[in-house]
Amino acid sequence: MTADNPIEGQVLVLTAAKASVSGERVPELVAEARRELEPRGDELRRKYERVHADDVREIFLAPGEFWAEVGDDMGWERREEEAVARAHAEQLLRVGRRENREAEFETALEVREAVVIGT
Repeated sequence: MTADNPIEGQVLVLTAAKASVSGERVPELVAEARRELEPRGDELRRKYERVHADDVREIFLAPGEFWAEVGDDMGWERREEEAVARAHAEQLLRVGRRENREAEFETALEVREAVVIGT
């Protein structure tokens, strides 16, 4: 993991352990999503609620079908899309634990999806 990666290495390891895709594929998928989404940062800021920002990452809450749409655009299979969505959600929850906002973020994830981009 590089210091500027918005998804922490531990989150990628956890996601890979739970995902229905190979452990090597998870970081690749997350990197593909990053390359797709970071150029759209201004759009994300306009359209979605930003719930966290620091020197490394910004985290947004997007509608529940956000990752399905990105996955369709990227040509991913359903399990690949789910792995990326899980990595982003796990990163949100990790930040939530640090900021004492985990319950708030868990509730938000019941109806929305986390989207993490680098700053």
